[in-house]
Amino acid sequence: MNVNYRLILDKTLADLQASGARPRLLLHACCAPCSSAVIEELALYFDITLYFYNPNIYPQSEYDFRLAELHRLIREMSTYDVISKEAAEGIGKIKIAEGKYEPDVFFALSRGYEKLPEGDIRCEICYKLRLSDTARYASEHGFDYFCTTLSVSPYKNAQKLNSIGAELSELYGVPYLFSDFKKRNGYKRSCELSAIFDLYRQNFCGCPYSKAAKESE
Repeated sequence: MNVNYRLILDKTLADLQASGARPRLLLHACCAPCSSAVIEELALYFDITLYFYNPNIYPQSEYDFRLAELHRLIREMSTYDVISKEAAEGIGKIKIAEGKYEPDVFFALSRGYEKLPEGDIRCEICYKLRLSDTARYASEHGFDYFCTTLSVSPYKNAQKLNSIGAELSELYGVPYLFSDFKKRNGYKRSCELSAIFDLYRQNFCGCPYSKAAKESE
C-alpha cells in the first residue's frame, strides 16, 4: 500500500511553523528545474544547504552546466520578483555544497542494467547512491534533516525514495524529511519557474542510458 508522503510533509511543516523552529536541512539537488519549486516551499521552514552529488550525470560538461544553472537559480530567485519576500529571504541564505564527481562509481554499480528502462532497478541503485552520500554528509556536518528534490519529477518513484531515505536515516542517525514534492502542483510549479528563469531543462535524467533511451524514441 502506497503512503501519502505529501501529507506527512504537510504535518512536519505545520509542526515546525507552530514551534517556531528552523532546522538545518541538507537537500540533495539533482538540477535547477527540480530544485526550484522545492526550495521555494522549504525555504520558509528550513535553513537549506543544497548538496550537488550526481555521479550519474555524464559527460562532465553536462554535470558542470547543471551545477552552474543551480548557482544561477539561487542568485536570481533571491531577488523575489516572482516569489514571496519571505521565501526569497530564505533562498538568499542558501549555500551549495558540491560532492565528488565520480561517474566511475555510478558506472560500476549500474553494470549489467544498462538496457533497463528508466524507473527500473538501475534507477533505484542510483537513488541509493546519491542519497547515501547525502546522508553521510548530513551526519558529518550536523544537519537536522536530509532530503532530495528528486520526488518533484513524475518520473521518479517517491515510494522508493522515501523508503531509501528511512533506511539511511536509521543508518546515519539523521531524520529524513519524508516528502513527495510532485504533489500539490509541485511539478507544475517547477515548470513555471523553469520558464520564468529560462532554466536549462534537460530531457533526460542525466546518465548516458537515459539519454540514449530518449534519443531512440
